[in-house]
Parts: sequence; structure tokens; C-alpha cells
Amino acid sequence: MVARQAGIGIFGGTFDPIHYGHLRAAEEFGETLGLSEVRLIPTGAPPHRGGPVASPAHRLAMAQLAVEGNPRLKVDDREIRRDTLCYTIDTLHELRAELGETPLAWLIGADSFYRLSSWRRWRELFDLAMLAVACRPGFDLDAWRDHADPELLAEVLPRIQPLTIPATVERGTIALLPTTPLALSATAIRQRLADHRSARYLAPAAVLDYAERHLLYRP
Repeated sequence: MVARQAGIGIFGGTFDPIHYGHLRAAEEFGETLGLSEVRLIPTGAPPHRGGPVASPAHRLAMAQLAVEGNPRLKVDDREIRRDTLCYTIDTLHELRAELGETPLAWLIGADSFYRLSSWRRWRELFDLAMLAVACRPGFDLDAWRDHADPELLAEVLPRIQPLTIPATVERGTIALLPTTPLALSATAIRQRLADHRSARYLAPAAVLDYAERHLLYRP
């Protein structure tokens, strides 16, 4: 019997700042899919949203502080080092070239999953990795079907696989991952820091101390 090769997880975001919602999602992602590691990849210049408030170097430093002590979570700085817009397709191509046939799973939020057809070369994503969709309680695939882009529906619905434990990470498939609901947002944390209010227990203390020390979110 051939042993199942553990996969590597990819979780990108602005992480401005990284908080417990991000970290809990990464932890459950790795645990549910039996991943050997989960790489958090802070984006440099995201194409789908306005620029982050904190600089790439600061966001990278906060992410590194946040994962200290967790051997499964790693921080990958490849997008921070780019001097062009950061597209997921480029990052996955780079990782596939480096990792060969190692199983690769890419974590994406349900909101982004709904808009997947707006992503650059989105169909190619399935050639490179498994897509894991983080679904909060209340996620309703049937309701989404009624309003989704028909072109996207035709591509993704046949790829959705029942979630088994331990799961098999197979490129081209989609897994819907239930996640613990934590109503946290980086926007709210930035606002609290700007208003000189406490953000303790919303993000790791080391992250908040770093943000305060460097006055990252002060007006």
C-alpha cells in the first residue's frame, strides 16, 4: 500500500494586519486536509482591491510574528518581492515548478469563490491545485447557483467533491471546508488602533505590539 503524500496549503491575503480569523482558518485548513504545511503569502500589490495600508515589509513582519510557535504555518515572501501586480495564477505556476507533483491546495474565501470568473486566467487554476473554499455557517451552495455566472457554474460544479477525513488533495477538485465563524476584520482592527482603542485578543499580541511600535494604523 502506497502512503498518501501530505500536501502543501497556500493561503494568500493582504494580512493588513493578520489576525486570529486568518490564523484559525489556516489551522483548520491544514488540519482538515492533513497538510504538512500551510504557507501564508502576503500579497504585494493586489489587483482586485485598493492598496494595503501598511507597507509590504511591515505586513510580512507581522505575519512572521503571528505564526511563531506553530510548526505547520509558514510565511512565504514571494509576492512581497515582486515589483508588479500579484496574480494567483503566477504564484501557483511558480510553486508548481518548485514542488513538482507535491499535492497543492489553495484556500479561498467563499466571497472570492463567487467572483472566481473575474480572476486572471481562472480556468488554469484548476490545472495547478485543489481549490479549498472556506465556508462559514450559512453558506448555501443552492442559493448561489440561482445567481452565479453560468460559465463559472459549468466549470466548478462538476469539480466539487464530498469532503472526507482524511481528505485527498487532488488538483482540479474543489472542497467546501466548514470553518469556525470568527467575526473579525482587518478593517475593524485598523480602525480600533486609529481610534486608540484596544484590539487585544483580536490578533496576536506580538502583531498588535508591532503595529503600535511602528505607528502603522495611526491617523
